Amino acid sequence: MAGLLAPGVAQASETATVREILDGDELYINERQAKVNDKAVAPQEVNTRNSRAQLSFASGAAGRLNRFSELRLGSGCFLLAKGEVLVSGKQSGCTRSSRLSVRGTNYVLTVDDQGVSELSVLEGSVEVEPLKDGQPTGQPTTTVNAGERLRLSAAGVVLTLLRLSSGDYTSILKGPLFEGFRAPLPAFGSLESYIRSSIPGVPLPSLPAAPVPSFGFPRFF
Repeated sequence: MAGLLAPGVAQASETATVREILDGDELYINERQAKVNDKAVAPQEVNTRNSRAQLSFASGAAGRLNRFSELRLGSGCFLLAKGEVLVSGKQSGCTRSSRLSVRGTNYVLTVDDQGVSELSVLEGSVEVEPLKDGQPTGQPTTTVNAGERLRLSAAGVVLTLLRLSSGDYTSILKGPLFEGFRAPLPAFGSLESYIRSSIPGVPLPSLPAAPVPSFGFPRFF
């Protein structure tokens, strides 16, 4: 993990708090079953089995984990070992083949069983530094802008850089990283603005209704 904690990267938070768990209760912190409001501290691992979850980083960003995902907290970035995470806000991420530096954005990061990673930037931009086994390769960084998808090999080699289609956006916004969640995303407003201005045909996910406050009224009978 030492190669993922190098200075010079905007330091991400070292803690994450569980905000929501969906599809059962199969969320674990260091293999201990977790519940809402539990906190993970670097270098602890957070993993899901057949459940999904939303985490709140101390930086103010949020991370939504898909089923069968594994994320380890660090001081420079979190490490996604496998699975899929949606990040909303200022939170850098890492895989064994890349370090992602952000200033506030919405992106989806996936890692498959072979270590191949895929970054989809829904809004904003992400600077990607290639790594090999967690160490910089010396290769130049790649800036991935809103509406682009980058695919990296397990050795940190850029395989493809493609545009996201409106169908790609629809699939993500109607998929497991959005469906059913009620906890808000910190940077959802920026994502909504980008979609409305750049790909207006894409339907936005409906936000959960705010709870209606109850007021006590005096009784006259």
